[in-house]
Amino acid sequence: MTGIGILGAGNISESYLSRAPLFAGIEVRAVADLDPARAAARAETFGVRAETVEGLLAAPDIDIVVNLTVPTAHHAVTCAILEAGKHAYSEKPLALTLADARDIAARADRAGRRVGCAPDTFLGASHQESRRLIDAGAVGRIVHGTCHVMSAGMEGWHPNPDFFFQAGGGPILDLGAYYVTQLINLIGPVTRVAAMTGTGAATRTIGSGARAGETITVEIPTTAHALLEFASGATVTLGASWDVQAHGHRNVELYGTEGTIAPQDPNFFGGTTEVIRPGGAVERFDAADHPLSVANRTTNDGAPRADYRTVGLADMAEAIRGGRPHRCALEMALHVTEVLEGILTSGEQGRFVTMATTCDRPAALDAEAARALMRADPVPA
Repeated sequence: MTGIGILGAGNISESYLSRAPLFAGIEVRAVADLDPARAAARAETFGVRAETVEGLLAAPDIDIVVNLTVPTAHHAVTCAILEAGKHAYSEKPLALTLADARDIAARADRAGRRVGCAPDTFLGASHQESRRLIDAGAVGRIVHGTCHVMSAGMEGWHPNPDFFFQAGGGPILDLGAYYVTQLINLIGPVTRVAAMTGTGAATRTIGSGARAGETITVEIPTTAHALLEFASGATVTLGASWDVQAHGHRNVELYGTEGTIAPQDPNFFGGTTEVIRPGGAVERFDAADHPLSVANRTTNDGAPRADYRTVGLADMAEAIRGGRPHRCALEMALHVTEVLEGILTSGEQGRFVTMATTCDRPAALDAEAARALMRADPVPA
């Protein structure tokens, strides 16, 4: 059993703490935070022990530390985890710059430790079904596509949304990783990017929690229109914005020589993949035999949803034990970091940015492989 420690007891920690018991081979044993009271509250809720940050990094029963700190701290905290002799698994982004991501990679190599990085949603049943269909030639060769992740922003629901609108935040660094990672999963690495960026409003008003009504300053671009060129020859446009009140775009459409495939939103795990044939006939594929297709959570509006966050962590733990590559790989996270940085650089400087990194597509996670990661008698999430 691989011992897991959670470093950072904010909102996202609840997802990791509640979903980890679904998977075999990992056990969350402790949680730490700079705010001891917050760590204690999380620990009590989920039946694990609370630790200081120093205590967690030194704990002999912790093999992998999950870095759930704010994005601006990801580089320093992941480096501290590696220096403590632990494997590290980070929330996205791995780092805010390619230079910092490369520093993490160099430290991991010297320490002989692994680094994994979210998102792991691309391992969901729907996205793996899209991958299977593309690999089987269901729509021919992918030549181009569109992606859209657009909303009015995060301040309406998040009680402390400041970091979303500061350096390290924004729709590209916060949400772009889901889309770029999914595209790499489906069609491979990126070779160059171009973008235009802008800021829709200078301030935002918090809409919920104790700070409701408080105004915060926007310090980063809140809209980006990007063009991604892939090593396969495909080109994909990505629109990411927190300045959109409503829209009618699909999250992802990829256009092949023999049809169109519409994968589900890569921010989530489940849903139906559609294949649209020439002439408009639609075929739907729901991957019902895949264990990560099963709805296990109800959203605030009452809708059922498949949520298997931590599957990437479970896969990494199993990969360490088995001596194989893990799917949420450092190589891919490094490449995603460069793509996201390249989009922002292009938006600022008005030029194409050529990638210096690349990566392999992660191994597919079919139903049998996913089932092997899961507990036979999962603890209810």
